[in-house]
Amino acid sequence: MHEQVSTPSPSFGKPSAAPADPTPDAPVNPQKDRKGLNRVWHALGYSMAGLRAGWHETAFRQEALASLVLLPASVWLGRNWMETALLAGTVILILIVELLNTGIETAIDRIGPEWHDLSKRAKDMGSAAVLLSLFLCASTWAMALFQRFFG
Repeated sequence: MHEQVSTPSPSFGKPSAAPADPTPDAPVNPQKDRKGLNRVWHALGYSMAGLRAGWHETAFRQEALASLVLLPASVWLGRNWMETALLAGTVILILIVELLNTGIETAIDRIGPEWHDLSKRAKDMGSAAVLLSLFLCASTWAMALFQRFFG
């Protein structure tokens, strides 16, 4: 038998109510128990919710609208499937990095609104990742345009 040991409460001597024991078979995250197509279907729903949440961010919305022009243009500009994939991939990469940056910023903001050096560093690094993805896309497109019209 296990002997229950009393530990001091973190509220410095104030009595604390014992938390109710969760049901042993109740999953913390129901997604973890889903299998097969049911799991894929629910994951798709979460992904769509993430895209809807991203749409509320001005930067993501601007980049998504630009992708509506750039993705078809990549088919026109690319001379073969590899060039087309590279051009389209750099556009999609911007959207991916922007969503990840927004996720980082949202998580930091949930922790608290006060200024902290580590919070600033995390947000700055996310912003730098977006900048690098924009630079990669712009330079790839510039080289492809140069090759198409001057090469």
